[in-house]
Amino acid sequence: MRPDLFEAPDYYNLDELLSEEHKLVRDAARQWVKRDITPIIEEFAQKAEFPKQIIGGLAEIGAFGPYIPVEYGGAGLDQISYGLIMQEIERGDSGVRSTASVQSSLVMYPIFAYGTEEQRKKYLPKLASGEYMGCFGLTEPDHGSNPSGMVTNFKDKGDHFLLNGAKLWISNSPFADIAVVWAKNEEGRIHGLIVERGMEGFSTPETHNKWSLRASATGELIFDNVRVPKENLLPGKNGLGAPLGCLDSARYGIAWGAIGAAMDCYDTALRYAKERIQFGKPIAATQLQQKKLAEMITEITKAQLLAFRLGQLKNEGRATTAQISMAKRNNVEMAIKIAREARQVLGGMGITGEYSIMRHMMNLESVITYEGTHDIHLLITGADITGHNAFK
Repeated sequence: MRPDLFEAPDYYNLDELLSEEHKLVRDAARQWVKRDITPIIEEFAQKAEFPKQIIGGLAEIGAFGPYIPVEYGGAGLDQISYGLIMQEIERGDSGVRSTASVQSSLVMYPIFAYGTEEQRKKYLPKLASGEYMGCFGLTEPDHGSNPSGMVTNFKDKGDHFLLNGAKLWISNSPFADIAVVWAKNEEGRIHGLIVERGMEGFSTPETHNKWSLRASATGELIFDNVRVPKENLLPGKNGLGAPLGCLDSARYGIAWGAIGAAMDCYDTALRYAKERIQFGKPIAATQLQQKKLAEMITEITKAQLLAFRLGQLKNEGRATTAQISMAKRNNVEMAIKIAREARQVLGGMGITGEYSIMRHMMNLESVITYEGTHDIHLLITGADITGHNAFK
C-alpha cells in the first residue's frame, strides 16, 4: 500500500465557513483514517472481510451517533459535523462509512427519536461506544424501492410479539448485536421493533461474492417465529414515514460521504498526473488530462457547496426529504463519474490495489443504489417540483 499523502481539495475556501469545532472534528477523523484505515483497507477489501478492529476507533472519533445528545453517549454535535465525519470516513472506504451510517442514522436515530426513555438509556450508550453494533431491517427480497409492500409481520401474542419474515442487503447484519426491524402488525401498519441477537428463531446469514463494498459485512435477517418482548416496540412513530425518516438522515450522510470518495480519487489522479512522464513531460501538462482534472475539482466544489447548505438546513430543521434526495443523487453520481475518469488518468495502474480508485469505483456502484436508487431519487425530485407522483 502506498503512503497516504492525501490533501483535501478546497477550491472555494469552504474551510472559512466552518467553525473551529467543525474543523477539529473533521481533522480528527481525517487523521484517524490516515492512521487506521488506509494502511489496511486494501487487504481487507481483497479478502472481502470487515476489519472489526476499527470499531473502537470509529467510536473514539464520534462516528457513532455524533448528533445524539451527550446524556445518551453521543457527541452532541451538529449536522455539519456529522457530514464532515462521514466525508472523511468515506475518503477511506465507502464500506466503513456504511457501518458508521447504519449505526448512527438507522439504529441510534430511530431509538432516540421514536423510542422510550428506557430504550434510549439501555441501548444508546452502548451503541455510541461500539460495545453494541446494530443494523436496520427494511429492504426485503421482493420489496426494495417499494418498502410499503413488505411482508415481514408480527402478531400480538399477549405478553410478546411473534415476528416472521426476512430482510435482505442488510449492512452490519452478520455481527450486529441488535436490529431495528420494520414489520407490519395485524392491521397492516408498519412499526419498528428492536430484535436482539440470541432471540430464538433470529439468524443473520452473511452475503458473499460481492464485487462492491467488499470490506463491509452484508447479510440477511431471518425471523422464524421470533418472540419479541413488547417493551422492544418503538412507540414514538409508526407508518412508512418512520423508517423513511431514518433514511433521510442516512441519505444526508451519504451526500457528504460521496464527496470524500471523490476527493480521494481526484487527489490520487492529480498526484499521479504530475509524476507520470510521457513524451518527455508530465501527463498533467497535456490538455486532455487537465480537462479531466479541472472538471473533477469543479464537480467536487459544487457538491461541497450543496452538502454544506443542506447541512445548514438540517441544523435549522428545515431540510426536506426532496432536498436530501437531490443531494444524495447528485453527489454520488458526481463521485462515480470522477472515479471512472480518475481511473483513466492512471491508465492500467488504476485497476490495481496499489491505488484506491478501483475500490472506490466498485463501492460507489452500491452507494448509487442503496438508500434509494439513483432513479427513485430522480422521481422524488420530479414529484416535488411537479406535484405529480410518477411512482404509480
